[in-house]
Amino acid sequence: MLSFTTVGREQPTKRPPDGRAQDFLEVARPFLAAKAEEQASRCSQCGVPFCQTHCPLGNHIPDWLRLAAEGRLEEAYELSSATSSMPEICGRICPQDRLCEGNCVIEPGFGGVTIGAVEKFITDTAWEQGWVRPLAPTANRSTQSVGIVGAGPAGLTAADALRAKGYDVHVYDRHDRAGGLLTYGIPGFKLEKDVVARRVERLAAGGVRFHLGVEVGRDLPFAELRACHGALLVATGVYRARELGGAAPSAGVIPALAYLTASNRKGFGDAVPAFDSGELDARGKRVVVIGGGDTAMDCVRTAVRQGAAGVTCLYRRDRANMPGSAREVAQAEEEGVRFEWLSAPTGFEDGGDGRVAAVRAQRMRLGPPDVAGRRRPVPELGPEARHEADLVVMALGFDPEDLPGSFAAPALLATRWGTLRVDGATGRTSMDGVFAAGDIVRGASLVVWAIRDGREAAKAMHRHLQAEAASGARAAAVAA
Repeated sequence: MLSFTTVGREQPTKRPPDGRAQDFLEVARPFLAAKAEEQASRCSQCGVPFCQTHCPLGNHIPDWLRLAAEGRLEEAYELSSATSSMPEICGRICPQDRLCEGNCVIEPGFGGVTIGAVEKFITDTAWEQGWVRPLAPTANRSTQSVGIVGAGPAGLTAADALRAKGYDVHVYDRHDRAGGLLTYGIPGFKLEKDVVARRVERLAAGGVRFHLGVEVGRDLPFAELRACHGALLVATGVYRARELGGAAPSAGVIPALAYLTASNRKGFGDAVPAFDSGELDARGKRVVVIGGGDTAMDCVRTAVRQGAAGVTCLYRRDRANMPGSAREVAQAEEEGVRFEWLSAPTGFEDGGDGRVAAVRAQRMRLGPPDVAGRRRPVPELGPEARHEADLVVMALGFDPEDLPGSFAAPALLATRWGTLRVDGATGRTSMDGVFAAGDIVRGASLVVWAIRDGREAAKAMHRHLQAEAASGARAAAVAA
């Protein structure tokens, strides 16, 4: 260990931009074992591991880095999977530059340890070597059932933990495949879909029952679902796209999630009429993406791979204040995306045929910080810019859907932002036996936070179900 003074930071080799921009395969090549061990050996084994404290899951990062450096990869996997239900996914899509790696003690001067790449290598090796064990319940609690609404990262994490406890676990999702945004929202060049599928297959093989293509509130009443299960977890995520405001042309301005979902479905070989008609296909088009988060980066890089004539990203703050991963921005630039910083869209131009022809944008500057501490963009004096566009993708973020309304459950209280109101320590909602986790509680956030929320909610649900079982046993004893 402690080789950071003599060994420099290295990431896995990236595929050249010209080649990777032609397909949806992952950008980074895998580490070789010797290189992963070498990079893991750079960990300083500090007494106060900031990487661990800045990881939402509290992963034991220095400990499994030490094991990896010593070539003890199976032990490293056991330790990394003790706190994370899907470490190979976090290793691929977590913004490590803002979390563990960005807070590595040796980052100033030496460059932080490549934690994400090592985490991915460890778990990919575990799958290849058969170290990922089947899901096997440690007890038989099948007389108590759990319903989980939403098969995204929070729901899958809770399903894993509760099935391991022996409960009869049912997962309901409106899509035809499990995984939520892992399956339909994140492009394959960041997360190849077989990586998600094998996690889902492990859960199904372990006894988790998936009810796909079922929308709770439409196909299945929420009250009926609550009556079927001893406890419910609502982990639907947030999917309602934010809008720019003002009138938009009737064609050519589309929400980011519809665009990404269509692309991912085509990757599965599905029939997608809106894509096949050209409405959701960027091929040959001048594409403008509005937004500055990771979803915007997914959209611009997808457009490049679809063969767009040109791709521009408009963001109202500067590069340093962009919420998306700096790594993603750099890769997008390598692939030919043009960024217009300090540029706030003000409206659209119609080409006369009902389709968008251009986006108008106002030049901005950064003013004083807002209540969140971020410098507020302020319009500059001067003429608006005009960006020609055949396709505009709105990646301005997501808001919650009206779950109390769609579930016909007025007792399920929401906050003023539309997220579900829960007890912060347990995830318990205002309805008895109903819990919530992930983005539907905290708003649009990172996958790693959803995994953490699902893990913690599963613990609270287990305590609730244990208390229910004990209460039932006492009532039966009194009756006898």
